[in-house]
Amino acid sequence: MADKKLNPFVKLALELGPIVAFFAGYVALRDRSFSIGGTEYQGFILVTAGFIPVMLASTGLIWWLSGKLSKMQIATAVLVVLFGGLTVWLNDDRFFKMKPTMIYALFAAVLGFGLLRGESYLQYVMEEMMPLKREGWMILTRRLAGFFAGLAVLNEVIWRTMSTDAWVNFKTFGLTIAVFAFFMTQGKLFQTYAFEAKEPDED
Repeated sequence: MADKKLNPFVKLALELGPIVAFFAGYVALRDRSFSIGGTEYQGFILVTAGFIPVMLASTGLIWWLSGKLSKMQIATAVLVVLFGGLTVWLNDDRFFKMKPTMIYALFAAVLGFGLLRGESYLQYVMEEMMPLKREGWMILTRRLAGFFAGLAVLNEVIWRTMSTDAWVNFKTFGLTIAVFAFFMTQGKLFQTYAFEAKEPDED
């Protein structure tokens, strides 16, 4: 399938839609339990079960509309199926709560591995969006690897020490705001290392 231009607002809606749906489902079912096949399931487990196909449908739509998926999107979908599936199968919410830890730890590890090789894997996937000089990509990659590692640790602390309500709020709002805030604070780096526009040749 050929690559197509996807409206950024549509892309954002498809990426955030499953998260918003998860939050809404959790708020509606968090205090309820359901007996299915003789087994009691809390609302959180059923919402997780619903989140998996919604996430896959959203990812599929992004691929259908744009003709491509980033490695980040593919890895996220795989981990959602893996940890979400374990949560439902074992009727244990800990697996789904660990999912953000695994996602961010994986991203940090991949970026860190590239840095050890003297490369910016981030540049490979985002160069078309943000044309930067090589030094800029290396700095941004180091910062983002550290940021992802910090989010992985923070997620572990929150789900292990706080209530499920607190973790859901953190996952829905905290992580999303943190990622946006990170890139908003990189404005000086983008200005410093952006490629200068080429002047038209003079006669």
